[in-house]
Amino acid sequence: MFAARLATAVVLLGLSILAVWLLPNAWWTGLLLPVLAAASWEWGRLGGFTRAARLAFSAAVLAGALALSPRAGDRHALDALVYATGCAFWVLVAPAWLALGWRVRAPLVLAITGWIVLVPAWLALARLQANPSQLLALLGVVWLADTGAYLAGSAWGRHKLAPSISPAKTWEGVAGAAAAVAVYYVVLSSIAPEWPWWKDASGAALFAGMALASVVGDLFESAIKRQAGAKDSGSLLPGHGGILDRVDSMTSSMPFAAALLAYLG
Repeated sequence: MFAARLATAVVLLGLSILAVWLLPNAWWTGLLLPVLAAASWEWGRLGGFTRAARLAFSAAVLAGALALSPRAGDRHALDALVYATGCAFWVLVAPAWLALGWRVRAPLVLAITGWIVLVPAWLALARLQANPSQLLALLGVVWLADTGAYLAGSAWGRHKLAPSISPAKTWEGVAGAAAAVAVYYVVLSSIAPEWPWWKDASGAALFAGMALASVVGDLFESAIKRQAGAKDSGSLLPGHGGILDRVDSMTSSMPFAAALLAYLG
């Protein structure tokens, strides 16, 4: 299992870096669509949707993404609205959902929630790739936060973060994520101080906010899986589960990053 997990992680990381760095933005945006389709299909499974409802939900998610795809004309206002919707969900709704232990069964509510979880994150990843080095720097925050949390939690984890949601997650893991991102910020700020979006305390606020959001996203997907009685969101990725299991931290952190960078710009 560990060998399969490691091999899958290495392949995914390598392909992701190459795609972000080399593909034209239109190709990258198109490449994200089947990933979005797979994630929406997994969400429908976790939500207990019928096959017809899963098809309808996936179609709605893809339709939303296609409507937001790059096109002629000013799209900044619409993008800002989508990011704001995603950020509002992750700042206000998701923490309350987790704290109060909501168990939502209504298919319409779960469908709306799934759309908000998936589409703003897809839009952020699609738009930010126009500056590949910037997107890779941001993805590094998510990847390092996940890695730091896993390593610190495995080595020193004693105090449970949310035992009713995900017994394996610990406060020591959160500390490990924070430490990894802090070191990453210090290193980046020393080697890339000329980045125009890197000024004053904005870089620290951006990275700290992304790290915190990634924890919320990870916990939220765990809560949805627990409600569904599922260990993983799917089985598409050997050793890792499904697409949602790999992008849960991105669904919450990337809309925040895109919104803040738009404000800073």
